[in-house]
Amino acid sequence: MDVASDAVPLAELLDERRHLLDVAHRMSGGLRDAESVIDETYRRWYALSGAERARIVSPRAWLSATAGDVCRGLPAAPGPGVPQAGYDHELTAVARLRLLAQRSAPSPSAEHDAVVRAVGDACAAGDAASLSSALSPDAMAVFDGGGKVRTTLRSVHGGEQVTRSLLTLLGPHPRTTLTAQSVNSRTGLVVRCDHTVAAVISLDVTDRRVAQVWAVLNPEKLRRWNQRAHAAGILTPES
Repeated sequence: MDVASDAVPLAELLDERRHLLDVAHRMSGGLRDAESVIDETYRRWYALSGAERARIVSPRAWLSATAGDVCRGLPAAPGPGVPQAGYDHELTAVARLRLLAQRSAPSPSAEHDAVVRAVGDACAAGDAASLSSALSPDAMAVFDGGGKVRTTLRSVHGGEQVTRSLLTLLGPHPRTTLTAQSVNSRTGLVVRCDHTVAAVISLDVTDRRVAQVWAVLNPEKLRRWNQRAHAAGILTPES
């Protein structure tokens, strides 16, 4: 199965979620209720099989209609259970692998920073060749959307597939910017769309190449990033 084909541009993910929140807010009458509606909407999306999702021509239209059903109290169509437990188990397993990689072969800071910046530059330029050369052939990527945005539930394996996934998610877009910043005490990538932090990416570097990518797309986990950015903007004096 080509997991990389599930990747969606970041700006599209953000627009989709904003649209669904607007739909749910108008129909449910409150932001807290709207958030619950969106959680249930994506839960129903991920309850579909991969084949069922592939047959949906317009995921945004399907999600909008489903959000309306949730607001009206209509039940979900019968189908397989939500794979959230398996998803959480895989994320826990990947986290252990990342920790082991960091402990066994930590890269020097200067080397790590140079590789991370090279990845950011390649993504921003849409340069597949440069990005691929910065990744290990057996690189792995996890896109942690927490079931709250439309991204793959499974980790992506192999340098070629990781390259495709990253370029689809982070490739050149007039509303998207990538900056190298401190993430979990090491240099990572912070991705903004319309000045909103939409992704925070940690990279594990071994032998001057990226071995693992951990992209946090879950809006709840990014809330503090956006709160800090907002506070910094308020506290920064105008020149």
